[in-house]
Amino acid sequence: MPPRFHNAITDVPGIQVGHAQDFEAVTGCTVVLCEKGAVGGVDQRGGAPGTRETDLLRPMHLVQEANAILLTGGSAFGLDAAAGVMSYLEERKAGVNVGVTHVPIVPAAVIFDLDIGRSDVRPDAAMGRAACEAASDGPVAQGSVGAGTGARLGTLYGPLSWMKGGIGTASTRLSGGLIVGALVVVNCYGDVVDPDTGEILAGARKPTDRSTFADTLQALGTRAGQVVNRFAMRNTVIGVVATNARLTKEEANKLAQLGQNGLARAIRPAHTMMDGDTMFALATGRKRANINVVGAYAGQVVSQAIVNAVRSATSLGGCPDMQEINAAAG
Repeated sequence: MPPRFHNAITDVPGIQVGHAQDFEAVTGCTVVLCEKGAVGGVDQRGGAPGTRETDLLRPMHLVQEANAILLTGGSAFGLDAAAGVMSYLEERKAGVNVGVTHVPIVPAAVIFDLDIGRSDVRPDAAMGRAACEAASDGPVAQGSVGAGTGARLGTLYGPLSWMKGGIGTASTRLSGGLIVGALVVVNCYGDVVDPDTGEILAGARKPTDRSTFADTLQALGTRAGQVVNRFAMRNTVIGVVATNARLTKEEANKLAQLGQNGLARAIRPAHTMMDGDTMFALATGRKRANINVVGAYAGQVVSQAIVNAVRSATSLGGCPDMQEINAAAG
């Protein structure tokens, strides 16, 4: 591999990633910067999204490029962090030139993490700016950092069944210098599974034996699983797929859509009414490419990023990580 290859979304030229977090409050945010602009797209499939400026990324809208994507905790309150990202970019004259200033385009999506740490502390403008100032095109920290700080999963049976989620990244390099990368925050209702074997890696644990996985999909088919389903809320997987391919806005939206295939491969079940699953796409536009090729690999890097997120997660807020559960299971 070339020396710059980090198996991260930052392998895509023009993409930088920065985290900021409050470990005491168990929340944080992550910014994906593309100051010079990248053609953007979005695909929103979950039934409970919390988003900002997603409509302008869709076809038939004037704006073609985004300057950053914000992934944040704090539920809808966390959207305040976008103000800090906009301030940072405005100072650098990034965004749409409206004569009197530049208006940065910063779409955003949130996860619900108010119930794992302090509900009265959420990402704000200062934290959003701090994430920008920490951004680089180097290796990306994974696990319980940035927007993944308060991520948790496996909510079928309530807090006692939770496991720690997090943020993960992955990338692949194809012939001709084409690169596809992904960054995903895993805060899902379903279980995270190995996309090749179907083995549960992290998910809801049995109330009677919290070292054993309940298998959310199987449990939902039982009377007991349907009754306790009232705890299944406040979940979301959000992420970004990026490429150095030159794509139209329509193709960028298709890329975001195809990236969602990675959720279906690595999370079981995915895209439920209890999730706010949202995937963004960014195309920096340097390489000629077929959208079918880019999209095929988008699903793969998204699923790998999801797996990397739970493997890198560390216990926070009383929520155990994958290593703790594996150790307890013997």
